[in-house]
Amino acid sequence: MARGDLLWEPSAQLLADAEITRYRRWLEAERGLAFAGYQELWAWSVAELEPFWASIWDYFEVRAARPYERVLAARSMPGAEWFPGAELSYAEHVFRGRHEHTVAIVHASELRAPSELCWGELRGLCAGIAAGLRELGVGRGDRVAAYLPNIPEAAAAFLACASIGAIWSSCSPDFGAASVIDRFAQIRPKVLLAVDGYRYGGRDFDRRETVARLGREIPGLERTVLLPYLDARASLAGTLPWAELPVAGELVFEQLPFEHPLWVLYTSGTTGLPKAIVHGQGGILLEHLKEVRLHIDARAGDRLFWFTTTGWMMWNLLLGGLLSEAAVVLYDGSPVHPETGALWGLAESAGITCLGTSPAYIETCMRAGVAPRAGRRLARLRSIGATGSPLSPEAFRWVYAELGPDPWLFSMSGGTDVCTAFLGGVPTLPVYEGELQARALGAMVEAYDDDARPLIGEVGELVLSEPLPSMPVFLWGDEGGRLYRESYFAQYPGVWRHGDWLELTSRSTAIIYGRSDSTINRGGVRIGTSEIYRAVLALDGVLDALVIDIPRAGAASWMPLFVVLAAEARLDEALEAEIKRSVRERCSPRHVPDEVRQIPEVPRTLSGKILEVPVRRILMGAPPEQVVSRDSLANPHALDYFSALSR
Repeated sequence: MARGDLLWEPSAQLLADAEITRYRRWLEAERGLAFAGYQELWAWSVAELEPFWASIWDYFEVRAARPYERVLAARSMPGAEWFPGAELSYAEHVFRGRHEHTVAIVHASELRAPSELCWGELRGLCAGIAAGLRELGVGRGDRVAAYLPNIPEAAAAFLACASIGAIWSSCSPDFGAASVIDRFAQIRPKVLLAVDGYRYGGRDFDRRETVARLGREIPGLERTVLLPYLDARASLAGTLPWAELPVAGELVFEQLPFEHPLWVLYTSGTTGLPKAIVHGQGGILLEHLKEVRLHIDARAGDRLFWFTTTGWMMWNLLLGGLLSEAAVVLYDGSPVHPETGALWGLAESAGITCLGTSPAYIETCMRAGVAPRAGRRLARLRSIGATGSPLSPEAFRWVYAELGPDPWLFSMSGGTDVCTAFLGGVPTLPVYEGELQARALGAMVEAYDDDARPLIGEVGELVLSEPLPSMPVFLWGDEGGRLYRESYFAQYPGVWRHGDWLELTSRSTAIIYGRSDSTINRGGVRIGTSEIYRAVLALDGVLDALVIDIPRAGAASWMPLFVVLAAEARLDEALEAEIKRSVRERCSPRHVPDEVRQIPEVPRTLSGKILEVPVRRILMGAPPEQVVSRDSLANPHALDYFSALSR
């Protein structure tokens, strides 16, 4: 099957029931606007930003204690000013109109039996935590940091902070102490919420020494609250037991300016101090209402899941599912324990209707020969989402070969910087192999050449040429906004450069080719590393890969390819020749690797991203400790091979 072939089309029933169809009917009835199809709707949404975002406000019946004066007071980037004058509460919109006995959260972990939390229970838990935080002196604008796994207590604590007007920030407990301190020290939290430990892949990890160190080294920290999660009897000197945090009280929603900080997220921090990205209550509320309900199509009776930790923006977007009538599914543990198909088992047991995961997990299942439907009933599974890296055409085909023709597969692309997807799913559009379905409503995504000319059918820099409400309000500690401007607006003044290679096709779908700082230019031919990985990982026995291009003075560059092989595979002359032939045929003759080496593991960040730039710098002679924070890595020992190779 050639790339780009049609794999799926929505049924007549799905077309009729989709939330985006209801929205289009509402636009026609209430605004007198009729559109022939999604692309016309999208074109209106980016040309008429103010009417579009006003329609999102009205369609989803956003409540404000004070009304907005206008939708967009300033359209420039950076500096766009959205909904000035409005005062509202993100948390109030989560809890409005809920029936106390309806399920809000389904949760499971390697430590706890699967269970459910109803809206009444969630409200009570949030109210108790909010009252307890107030007693600890937390108020509007104070920061609350969390070193918690993906469990209901974390979700409730976030919503409690949002209700107060406190600013939330979280790291998952698999982060090392130095990485956590790099993040939280920037924002000087008043309170730290932490667990004693966690279980992952069947192994227990006691984190109390790390929690004690955080208590000593995070500046401005006044109290640490310890949740006994790994061991119900766990304690730690100098901390407040979690059981003593909640106190009786009603859940009260502070009404806050539209741009009042909701949370602080962080960039990966692999090559320097992580950027602390601040998002506003109102911008995230509107963006997540649009993304979760119109694009992901979360509806009443659905159960929305994404495999994530509290240290990745997808956790924040998953909790945005609580703005819909769906329940969200939280899972803490390994996706491949006790067996590679563990998430498909969770989909069955939790009744998941939308299963979100990473391309890496899908491709792991594909290479391991996992049969998701074997012995499992997945009739409720209506859609599968993938994000974090480009989803290969082979993985698209595998999903439909294994799960049949009915599920809707959508690949998404966005980022921590905007805490959403600006390319991705549209339930009323067809799915083509290897392609993202469309640009998101309100997101003026374009592919630019070096001279800022928009491209169609060619690869260019992914940019946003119009503002989004969920763009950062500011970067924490960035007085005057210099770092913000340098990070996103230096190459194209007034236009957001995201750092990905993008092709917009003639049928308005999109293809992501990976990070634009991970492009290899050999002899004037530029290829994204993701294209090389697709060529290599298509071969039997190759499990993972890393390619680096290293300049050499007065000579051609050296481009080694490092591969991780299956236990039964061996890197002999035949396999090396097959690898080089695949790269030559699928990419270009100029990108055939100079050398192929077998390695035990590819170094990755905690969120699964490959460390191409840091490894390149190490191989060029830079000391590892100067180019990467080992505590920000999922497998820091994987760097040892490259450190030895550089000597």
